[in-house]
Order: sequence, then structure tokens, then C-alpha cells
Amino acid sequence: MPFIPHTEQDEKEMLAAIGVNSIEDLFDEIPAELRIDGLSDAVPAGLNEMGVARLMGECAAGDATGLNFIGAGAYEHHIPQAVWDITTRGEFYSAYTPYQAEASQGTLQVVYEYQTMMASLNALDVSNASLYDGASALAEAVLMAVRAHRKSKSKRILMPSTVHPAYRTVVKNIVRNQGLTIEELPYCAESGKTLVAELAKYEGEDITALVIPQPNFFGVLEDVNALTDWAANNNAISIAVVNPMALALLTPPGEWGEAGVDIACGEGQSLGVPLSSGGPYYGFMCCKQKHVRQLPGRIIGRTVDLDGKPGFALTLQAREQHIRRSKATSNICTNQGLMVTASTIYMSLMGAEGLARVASQSVNNTQALTEKLCALDGVEQAFSGAGFHDRVLRLTKPAAGVLEALTDQGIYGGYAMAEQYPELADCISVCATETKTEADLNAYASALAAVLADVEAA
Repeated sequence: MPFIPHTEQDEKEMLAAIGVNSIEDLFDEIPAELRIDGLSDAVPAGLNEMGVARLMGECAAGDATGLNFIGAGAYEHHIPQAVWDITTRGEFYSAYTPYQAEASQGTLQVVYEYQTMMASLNALDVSNASLYDGASALAEAVLMAVRAHRKSKSKRILMPSTVHPAYRTVVKNIVRNQGLTIEELPYCAESGKTLVAELAKYEGEDITALVIPQPNFFGVLEDVNALTDWAANNNAISIAVVNPMALALLTPPGEWGEAGVDIACGEGQSLGVPLSSGGPYYGFMCCKQKHVRQLPGRIIGRTVDLDGKPGFALTLQAREQHIRRSKATSNICTNQGLMVTASTIYMSLMGAEGLARVASQSVNNTQALTEKLCALDGVEQAFSGAGFHDRVLRLTKPAAGVLEALTDQGIYGGYAMAEQYPELADCISVCATETKTEADLNAYASALAAVLADVEAA
């Protein structure tokens, strides 16, 4: 729908109708000391179209280019040109929350298709329209678990230390003032997996939820069946944090253990969303039917009109999120609709077979890269556990210095583990998706060999 601005006469008539002389009078309740006379000199003057184009070009040129082997939660996958050619059509690009179904059938159908695909990928009953990103999705899942588990009074959440460190930080920041307690579980130093045996000390206690990453931040596959069954046997809600691309190959969370997890969430960036220097991305969340009333956001459903013709509508949404915020189940009042549209188109184009090929090639490339790098003196795998497309490697030279030297050669060699895991100070996490060729892998191995020969121990 085109935007038609009000004319000066329109404004005068509306103000007269409510008995106000000017628009400024509408804000007279704001104290004078809180108001400013104008924009600060720090805000530059507006540019014309040519000036804006040049400025944005300069900003884009400032983005570094090179071979990317970082991964660690944001992945460089090939995105077919058609995905964003369709996504940026005006019908999708400017569409917003579809409150009026009669005017939003296209948008509603896209979200419906997205929810269907995501629920299928996770083997769960329901998916919402999306959340802001993977980290906030986990925080919302934790809060949802507390609401859904009414018999639990402790608000204690067991969180493996193998969960993405940024996710753990976001969860703590969001829930810390709501009476929740986050208790971290250690990992096995040999395998890189959560120590299931550590859960024995919690048996018989009031535990609200257990978080289960798959794969975990180290790229290692967790014992998801054992963890899911432990949660079920100890009356705790199970929350899966998954990489959706990995689900093209791995058992989906809805099929873990005897009865599957209660809630699944994660980051959707790998499904057709570019890295974009860090965002925007989007979070996804799915759950069992019995928890649907506690699911944040909205759900689109397929129905028929009075004439029996198929159509789409907002089947379920917590209206309190929009108008009765004091009773809201969540502060998620919108979604990353454009990113979800891109993912819907991406999954439609790729299909189950295409996603499986991408996932399989990513695993194979990472395995090949790991073998090439570990053949060098001074490089070895940090963990023995089976993994997906991230690997943690231990170096004999300072990790930060090695990565900096690789960057000078146009290779982004990985993620330094030291800041988040001090015990892994000499380790880096590497990843090679389907975008990497044999020549790329060899280039990294050659560069790392040269760097290890030159970098002096700190």
C-alpha cells in the first residue's frame, strides 16, 4: 500500500477537530529540561541521492574480503541469486505485520509455508513466525519453559557450557531480573561433549528445564537421546538449540529420546541469509502442541472463507504482547519477516535433497580441512567427539598471533577460543562450508604452515 503523506491543510483540519493549535502542543507534557531545540552538530546534514550512494559504496568497500573459515554460529553458505531477487520484490520487501488478513494473503502464505517447513525440519508440531536471532530465541525458550512447567517452582535451568557463549550471555541478561537461576554443566575435556553423568546430582531435585545444543559450540555432537530422556524422566522441560542446516542430516529434535524435546530453537541465518557483517539474522522456535499457548509471537493458519475458498489468517497470537504488556508472555511484538521470507524461498528452492547436499558437503570440507591442518607440525584436534562443520584445533603457537598473521594473508582462519574458554587459550575453531574448494583448503593449509614457522611463542 503506497504511503500518502498528509498535506498542511489535512494537518490543520485534524488539529482543529481535536482543539489543538499545533503538533507541538501534543507534546506539552514533556518537561522542558528533557527537550532539545534541534539535532546535534554531530548529526551530519542530509545528503542527496548521489552523495548517499557514494557514502554507502565507501562503507561497503571497507568490508574485508578473503577466505572465511570462521563459522562459530554464523555460516557462509551459497545463496542462489533467485532467493534475494524474489525477497526484495516490493510485495515482500516492504510488507509488515499482517493484522488485516484480507489485505495480507501473500505475506500470510509465506509465513505459513515457513512455519510448515520449519516444523517439519524440527519434527515438531508448531513453529512461530520467528524471533530476533538465535540468542534471544533461546532466552525466550527458557522463559517459555518456566511458563509451561507450572509444577516446577524453582525456575532452575541447566545450561551446558557447550552452548554458544553469546547465547548464554544473552539468556543471563534477559532472565536475571525474573528470578531464574542458570546453572552451567561442564563438558568432557577429551570428547568436547556435555558430561551426562554430571546430571546425576540433580536427580530428584526441582529442575525446570534442560538446554541441549546440537551440534554444540565446539561443533561436537551431543548425546541428545540420553539428555532428552533424562529431562523427561526428571520432569524437566527439554529445550533443543539446533543448527537448522545440520537437521538436513541429523535426527531432528522432535525425535530425540523416547518422546522428543518440548521446545526447539536456534539461529536461522544459515538458511539463505547472508553474513552481512553480523546481521540482521532471525531466530526460530518450534514446540509440541501442548505448549503452543506459551509460544511467543504469532502463528499463521490455513482456513477457508464463507465460499469455501482457501485462505490464511492469524490463527493464534498473544494480543497482550501488543496492547496489555503487563500481562504479556513475551516482548516479541514483531518478527524478522524479510529474513524469514528469504529462508522460505531458499528452502523451497533447495528442497530436502538440496539441504542435505549442502550439509554433507560442508561436513566433508571441514573434515578435509581438519586433516590437512592436523598434518602440520603443531596442530591437533582438541576434541575426539564426532562433529558437524565446526572443529576446534589446538596449536603450539599463540592462537591470537596465528589468526592475525593469517588475516594479513587474506585468510580468516577461525575463532579464537581463549576469551570465552580460558582453558582453550591455545585453540581456534575452524569451519569450511560447501563454498570452499580444494584449492581454498590447500591455500589455508599452506598459509598456516608458513605462519606456524614464523610466529614466535608469546
